[in-house]
Formats: sequence, structure tokens, C-alpha cells
Amino acid sequence: MVIEMDSIVKDIAKETSMEISLEQRISEKISSLYGLDPHEANVDQIYKATATVVNEILRDKRKAFNTKVRDQKQRRVYYISMEFLMGKSLKNNVNNLGIVDELTNVLKGLGVTLEDLYEREPDAALGNGGLGRLGACYLDGLASQDYPAMGFSIRYEYGLFKQKIVDGYQTELPDVWLPGGEVWLSKRRDKACNVKFDGYVEEKTIDGKVIYDYKDYNEVEAVPYDMMVSGGNSDAISVLRLWRSRNIRKFDLNSFTQGDYAKATQEYTDADLISKVLYPSDNHYQGKTLRLKQQYFLCSASVQNIINDHIRYYGDIRKLAKYSVIHINDTHPTLSIPEIVRILMDDHRLSFDEAWDITKNMVNYTNHTVLSEALEKWSEELIQRKLPRIYMIIKQIDQRFCDEAKCLGVSNEELNNLRIIHNGEVRMANMCVIASGKVNGVSALHTDIIKNNLFNGFYKIYPDKFVNVTNGIAYRRWLCQSNPALCNYLDSLIGPEYRQDAKNLEKLLAFKDDESVLKKLDEIKYQNKCTFAKYLYKKFGIVVDPTTRFDVQVKRLHEYKRQLLNVLKIIALLTDLEEDPYRQITPQTYIFGAKAASTYYIAKDIILLINSLATEIQNRPEIRNKLNVVFVEDYNVTTAEVLMPASEVSEQISLAGKEASGTGNMKFMINGALTFGTEDGANVEIHQEVGDDNVFIFGMRDYQVSELWQKGYNAQWYYDNNYIIKRVLDRLDRGFNGKSFSNIKHYLLNQYPVADPYMCLADFDDYMRVYYQMDEAYNDRMRWNKMSLVNIAKAGIFSADRSIREYADNIWNLKKVK
Repeated sequence: MVIEMDSIVKDIAKETSMEISLEQRISEKISSLYGLDPHEANVDQIYKATATVVNEILRDKRKAFNTKVRDQKQRRVYYISMEFLMGKSLKNNVNNLGIVDELTNVLKGLGVTLEDLYEREPDAALGNGGLGRLGACYLDGLASQDYPAMGFSIRYEYGLFKQKIVDGYQTELPDVWLPGGEVWLSKRRDKACNVKFDGYVEEKTIDGKVIYDYKDYNEVEAVPYDMMVSGGNSDAISVLRLWRSRNIRKFDLNSFTQGDYAKATQEYTDADLISKVLYPSDNHYQGKTLRLKQQYFLCSASVQNIINDHIRYYGDIRKLAKYSVIHINDTHPTLSIPEIVRILMDDHRLSFDEAWDITKNMVNYTNHTVLSEALEKWSEELIQRKLPRIYMIIKQIDQRFCDEAKCLGVSNEELNNLRIIHNGEVRMANMCVIASGKVNGVSALHTDIIKNNLFNGFYKIYPDKFVNVTNGIAYRRWLCQSNPALCNYLDSLIGPEYRQDAKNLEKLLAFKDDESVLKKLDEIKYQNKCTFAKYLYKKFGIVVDPTTRFDVQVKRLHEYKRQLLNVLKIIALLTDLEEDPYRQITPQTYIFGAKAASTYYIAKDIILLINSLATEIQNRPEIRNKLNVVFVEDYNVTTAEVLMPASEVSEQISLAGKEASGTGNMKFMINGALTFGTEDGANVEIHQEVGDDNVFIFGMRDYQVSELWQKGYNAQWYYDNNYIIKRVLDRLDRGFNGKSFSNIKHYLLNQYPVADPYMCLADFDDYMRVYYQMDEAYNDRMRWNKMSLVNIAKAGIFSADRSIREYADNIWNLKKVK
């Protein structure tokens, strides 16, 4: 009888869930939002109604999942990052929910398509590049494998910036994403909290206990907005909680009535600035102050939220680390560390020793760079003035570490390099290492570098603290959603199991000598190139020939990534064609996409050079059919989703030892592009996976870079002793499209304090040598397609699912929800 009743209940539940179909829900939402019959709604209205319904489905799933987490008393990971490059949500969520076909039929009845709705959604550009995209991929990977997780960041009103190219120059415009993107955000007033700045702290002793009385502070309200992140074929939903800053003081009506409108609104403006723009320029004191306030605002609001939820569900503050683990993504969220201590001491009356032990048991840190300028250091005076209580705690942490290090035999000289506070600076990376249970690099090479160089002093003290987790990508988005033609073919060859477990891609190796399969892969790649060519023309009016080879370098514009080295190669090819227009050359199109920070002037000069070179070639029909250059304006996630499947050559040419990992290299690889790069970051592991015959590696290794730097790198020597380099750099003097680039030549040869800091000229010869090897392989189509197949088959190891499992097992001590 019990079994029979259970069966009846399940049947009733199933019937109830089917009572309101997707079509009915969307129709009712159009009616309630706009007061319209569904067939009267325009595309924008249908998009917002559909997105609202999908978001409601996600919230219902999240509620059910949260109940399981609490019932099973599971530990939850909180991933704090200044940026999450989410891209568009609708496509990702309808695919992960498995409702593509049903939704397509519903929209067909309304006279629109899913693609029409996708185009209405702006990219949620809450990030800059690899760091932000990694965070987005990891939220997907956590949800896909039923791990309890939440991300924290800021609800930037304008994101980074919208890039506009005017006469070849990058100009920055506000990236207004909220009007079309806020439909994915659910405001949570019940989780709002206050964040304090400025003022001073008085120490008092009451009943033998030290109390810290914070006075005359300025307060800002942090209001959270939740974005649901679905996983592939799973019950879990990750939440990205985005904080918006708001003024909490009463409106200054007196000043307003007296006509002093600026004074009346000043506090509102100051508060709003915190969540206005991602990465405000920090080349002035006001910019540095705003960046510090942004970071503390994020950390304080997030930690308050974590601790408040713990008290609500589990009660005992001393068990905080049992149920909560915080992951610091790069150094931007470092202030989470002293903020945990502050709340435990000041709000829950724990001693410093108790608070510090709890903190060390719940915090972990990922280092993303070996570049010294990216390892944040703040003025001690600025932190003391803006965050007086936090400054006191940082001093306590620093002193505690010094005492411990001296007991372990660390000399004063060594200690000066390891301390948090030294020479008037607060070193955030050092605080992260000292406080974290685990510190990880993001590729095998990178982890070796941080152990043996960057954090070697800490590694000697805490060798077990350092681990590696090579980055991974949300391959269901970057392969299954972005490249449906390839995936449909893979389904027919090896079955669909790889969609849930990327390791199954290796089954494709059984077909590496099958000519019919290799020809089909070639056809699919060509169709993807045609799709990208149409996209490029429709969006930018740029014409590219899909029969040419697509050689792609898309990433943040930074000197160490060496877009300039790629340009020098293109100029070498151009000068060959200028000397002999009839020279036989494989028709090739070079595609760049990159944003430069607004005050990064050499990077912006390189963008101008690329665009001027592109225009020069476009105006020369005898050359452009053989050699073409394209710069994709305002490169973003949506463009990447069209470009990755169309790419044939993936340029990953950073100076060895400078790129921590990379994830673009993985996205290209899984779509069948071949890596042309240095032995740097995750390129090393790609090389290991596919073998020497399926990758194109050139240039110095990291130890050779170090040796050359110590010996003394002389850029002028390469110019004086290499005819091709001299010809290319002299061509910069003549310039392109009427603009001379003698400044770039000067940068490469004479820039003070060092010329060519990332050694483009040292690697140039080998770069050209391997270029011609790559060109020869490309013209053997069966060989090239076999290499492409091997890359697809071996890409499974670079899935975010694998990365997340390693974090969960080796760093977070996290279990899947049953």
C-alpha cells in the first residue's frame, strides 16, 4: 500500500509539473509584464519574458538544491573574484536545462527564433579576460558536478569598457549592459549589509577584554543581486552574487532647497562610484583610493554574507570553517582575510588566536601571475586612513607571521621579503600565502615557478601548502554550444557520452587515419569559417575570405602576450610580397581581438599598428588576396563563441615563463585549431598531451629566458646581425596607412630602462622557422586534419570539470550533494 501511494504521489507531482507548459508560462509572463497578447509582443518583450521564465526555473532548482545542501550539512565553497566574464546567459541556460527544442517550438508560434532572442541579450561584461572567464567556467563546472557553490563579485554598472576603433585608435566607451542584462538578476534586499570606511578606532578594556570601538566612519550599503548559473544535466545551480553600492544616509534636503545641488547629491555619487566601473584607472591617488574601496566593499559584504548565513543555518560560529571555504581568485579579494578576523573578533567576541585559526582553515588562494606589477601592493598610509580597523588586524597578522618565521629559523633579510608590511607597503600576495591553507598555480610550469622563484621563501617554510591545478574550460559551452556541427558529427562517431565526461573525446583517436572522417572535419571547419565570415560582415562590415587560413590571436593586449611578435612576422611576409607580388604564399588571414587598459599607452600603440597594417593591406589588392589582417573591435564572449570553431591556427606566443596558464589555448584546441606557441603556461601540457607531431613549438624555454636576461639581453645585436629583423624594423619607420611607427622601433631597440622587455627579437628567428613548418603542414590537408583530430581528442583533460574535481579533492575538501 505504501508503494502504491508513493507511486500515486509521484504521478500527481508529474502531472502538476506538466500543467503549466513553457508556452503557457511565457504567454502569461508577456501578459503580466506588458499587458499584451503574446502575438502582439515584439522581440525585445518576448526576450525579456522568456528570460524571466527561464530565470524562475533556475531559481526553483536552486531552492531545491539549497535544501539538500542544508539537510546534508554540506560544506560550501565561496569563490570571490573581482571579475566574472559571464557573456550571455540565455543560450547557456536553455542548453543546460535541455529545453532548446521545446523553446524553439514555442517561439516559432510567436514568429521569432531562438537566435533572434540571443541577439537581444548583451554580454554581461563583468570581466576583462582570462581571469574573469575562468571564474565563469568554474561556476559552470561546480554546478555541472553538483557541488554547492556561490561566487561573489560587484554589479558593475558599466563593466570594463566598450572598445571603439576610430581611425585605428582604441577609444573607450561605457559598456551599458544592464538594460538588457538585468533580467537575469534577482535583487536580494534581505541580504543587504553595510560596509564601513574612514574614521578611527578606540581600544577599550571592558571586564578584562579588549573592545575595538570604531567611530566617525562613513557607511555604504551593499545590496546583492543574484545571477543563476546552471550546470550541464545536473540538479545543482551555482549563484553569482553581485554587490551594488548605495548611499544609506538621508537625502540632504537642506542643501538641496538652498540650491547647493552638488553638495546634496555628493554622498550618493561617492557611494555609487564603488560599483560604477570595473578597474578604474589607478594612475592617480583618487583612482587608487577607489580601487581599494571597491576591493574592501566586495570582501566585507561577501564575508558578512557568508558568516550571517552560517549563523542562520548552523549556529556555532566556531564551526564556520567546517561548513564554509573561501577561495581568493588572484590578489584582489585579499582583504577577505582580515575581514574574517574582524567580524569574528569584533562581532562574535572571539580572541585573535581563535579568529586566526578559523581563518587559516577556510581560506585558499590561486595565484594567476608572476608579473611583479600585477602582485598588488597598497600604500600603508592609504589602508590605515581608509580602513583603520583592517589595518590594525593586518599588523597583527604580520607580527604573528614574523614571530612564527623567526622560530623556524628565517633570517631578518629573508623575512623582509616575506612580510606583509614592509617599506610603507602592504603586500597582498604575501598576506594570501600566509593565511591560506593551500596556494595553487594554474599550470604545471606556473606552479613550479611560484615554488622555485616567486614564493620560494614561503615554499621553504610551508612546502605542503603549494599545489597545482591546471586551468580548465566549460567545454559544454565552448564546444557543444559553440560548435554544433562538429558535436553532431562527434555524436555519430563516438556517441554523446563526451558531453557529460570530456575524457570520452579520446574515442575519436580510433578515426585518426580514416580519410572520410578527416575530410568531414575539413568540411565542418570550412562551414564554421563561412559562418564567422558572415558574422564579421554583418556586425562590422569586414570582408574575409573563408578559403584563406584563419590564424588567430585573441586575448588581452599586454606586452608579455607578444601580439607585437605576431605583427613583426606579418610585416616580414608583407615585405616579401612587396618585393615580389607574384611570390607563392598560402593565402592567410590574421585575426586579432584585444582590449588595452585605457592608460596602457604602448599597448594602444600596438592596436594602432595592427589596424594601420590592416588598412594598408586592404588598400593593396595585389596583396590582400594572399595576406590579410583583421582587428575585431570590442572582442567579447559572443564573438569568441563564433570565432573559436572557425580558427585553424591558435597563436599562443607569450615569452616563456610569463603566461600562468591560458584558457584560450584550450578553447581553440577543443575546436580543432592547432597551437603555434612557446613552451609556456598550459601550452606545455597541451604539448605533452598531443605529442611533438601535433603542435608547433618555438622559442626559448623559461630557463633560457632567465639565462639570457642574467647574461644581458641586447636587442640592438639582433637588429645589426639579422637582415630580416633589420628590414622589418626599418619598415616600421616607413609606416603603414600614412603613419610611421618609429616609436615601436624605438621601443624594440632603445626603450629605457630596457629595450624589447619581452624579447620579441630573441625569439623572432625561431618563430619564423616554425612558421614555415606550420605552413608546410597546412598545405598537406590530410596531415593537417589528422593533427586537428588528435587535438580535439586529447582536449578532454582541459575541462573545467576536471579542474573543479581537483580543487574539491585537494584544496576545498568539498563533497558532491547526493
